Parts: sequence; C-alpha cells; structure tokens
Amino acid sequence: MTLVTPLAIYVLAALAEIAGCFAFWAWLRLGKSPLWLAPGMLSLALFAWLLTRIDVDFAGRAYAAYGGIYVIASLGWLWQTEGQVPTRWDLLGGALCVLGAMVILAGPRAG
Repeated sequence: MTLVTPLAIYVLAALAEIAGCFAFWAWLRLGKSPLWLAPGMLSLALFAWLLTRIDVDFAGRAYAAYGGIYVIASLGWLWQTEGQVPTRWDLLGGALCVLGAMVILAGPRAG
C-alpha cells in the first residue's frame, strides 16, 4: 500500500468527522434545526468506518497518525467554511502535527 492511499483515507475521515461535529455545533451553538443531527451522525459513522480502512496493526497508531491530518483539515475548515484566516501560530502548530503524523506512518516497526 502506498502512502497516497492512507493519506486519502485520512483526509476523507477528517472531512467526515469535522462535518459531523459541525452539524452538532450548528444545532447547539448556531441555533440550526435538530434535523442537522441526522446527516451529522451519518458523517460521524462514515468517519469511524474510514479509520478502520487504514492498514495498521493497532487502532491507536491509526488514530495517532490521523490526529495530524485532522488538525490541518480543521484549519482548512476554519478558513474555507468559517471565513477565519489561520494565524501563523495555527499554521506552525498544524505543520508540527503533520510532521508527527508522517513520523508515525513512515517509521520502522519492530518485529
């Protein structure tokens, strides 16, 4: 399996998780209809299913590597959906998270 496939799965998972969580945010914080919850829950279920598609032996490793991708996707959501430009500190923190995810994904495995 190439790095592109897990990366694509992680990006899709991040978008599904953020969209699902945003549906709850919209309902509870923005006063949107409770009908937002149905697609939100489906999106969160898709997120969970997508993470099971990552080819690693341990769930914790998949989740840890996913964290870096999630942070970058969240900053993209902040900018593109909420109209707030990430600060240089947001971007630096995101870059550090992605670096950590790459180390987790590409690092050698014992035994």
